Amino acid sequence: MHVCVLFFLVLGINSKGSFMAAKKRLCVFVSGSGTNLQAMLDADIEPAEIVLVFSNNPEAYALERARNHNIPTEVISHKGYGTREEYEEDIIRVLEPQNIDLIALAGFMRILSPLFVRHYKNKILNIHPALLPSFPGIHSARQALEYGVKFTGCTAHFVDEGVDTGPIIQQSVVKVLEDDTEDSLQERIQQEEYRIYPEAVRMVAEGKIRLKD
Repeated sequence: MHVCVLFFLVLGINSKGSFMAAKKRLCVFVSGSGTNLQAMLDADIEPAEIVLVFSNNPEAYALERARNHNIPTEVISHKGYGTREEYEEDIIRVLEPQNIDLIALAGFMRILSPLFVRHYKNKILNIHPALLPSFPGIHSARQALEYGVKFTGCTAHFVDEGVDTGPIIQQSVVKVLEDDTEDSLQERIQQEEYRIYPEAVRMVAEGKIRLKD
């Protein structure tokens, strides 16, 4: 009897009366305005639930977006720490009681150390404004214009110990126009980010994307 009750609690029942798997507990990391967070909220990702929004910046507008949706927030400023590892150990202490299944970086302006990446191995996702492996790092739209490519785009990927080197989940192509500036190109890339990032999170949460070896 106890086993059956536990089974029902874990799976839950959807609106049609059939059983469904429990939603993945998602934490979104932010540092700024949180437009990619907003895209996830608007997309209403069915197999995942945003249970926490974390920021290193207490002034980030993304925190207001979270509060508007009654999502708990946590802020730990990176200032005053001697090393990235010391800072991330405190983040881990905050996250552990939340039983986080997935972490989505959404404009989080900090490079995560191997310590953090290993602790949440294969559970951290990111969106990058270029067609990786091309133009990793910052100012990707500027890099694309300076290099003279005809197409760029964005990439949703897992985070590994390198900089924008993790396994790719999904990409979208954006054509570079002759009169593009860095701002105009970046704006069109962002529109594609808002489209594919929630979908990438959805696929991972549903178990459609798995890492092997």
